[in-house]
Amino acid sequence: MRHEYKHRINWMDYTILASRLRGVLSRDSHAGASGMYRVRSLYFDTPGDRALRDKISCTDRREKFRIRRYPGSAQAYIALEKKIKIHGLCHKTAVLLTAAECSDIIAGHDIAWMAGDDRPLVVELYSKMRGALLRPKTIIEYAREPFVYAAGNVRVTFDTDIHTGLFSRDLLNDRAPLVPAGDEIVLLEVKYDKYIPEFIVDLLRIEGRRTAACSKYAIGRVYG
Repeated sequence: MRHEYKHRINWMDYTILASRLRGVLSRDSHAGASGMYRVRSLYFDTPGDRALRDKISCTDRREKFRIRRYPGSAQAYIALEKKIKIHGLCHKTAVLLTAAECSDIIAGHDIAWMAGDDRPLVVELYSKMRGALLRPKTIIEYAREPFVYAAGNVRVTFDTDIHTGLFSRDLLNDRAPLVPAGDEIVLLEVKYDKYIPEFIVDLLRIEGRRTAACSKYAIGRVYG
């Protein structure tokens, strides 16, 4: 389990904080020369929007399923992920999917194969698609600038250029219609294991500012 904090900040604060971190922390190895990479996720929810309602009401124990890929990457990485949050601590499990498996799950029709799959997470998703009617809800895509620090396994990311897929569920189609989720929204995420070095806390502090907790999924659901 890891500590995870998400905050909505303004563009000026992002410029200041990212500039500080660039001089001290290491880049994530996946970021490449630009220091960023794009992330696209398809989130699942029930007909009654349980995941969304649990997030908005800050339910102490909640979970969410998503399928994630990285547009523009040379690696055809597609992963089914489940995130659990309990008492403020997070745990994520993930398994790789083929493009065909991903398409089947999104369509939701020919998914009987999931019941006998040797990956427990796939079987669990199948059970919840059948029992709780869990279905794909919306695509969220954004640019991520990640920083890491070995002590404490710290990871700090800034997510910008956030777009939502409206009513599109076509995760594998890079031309699927997307719209901006808001003007100059920046999400700061801080993750660590048992502790975070005090100097990183100091780097992320801006006097006179109050950050607001936020969720990219919740932002995207404003549109559908």
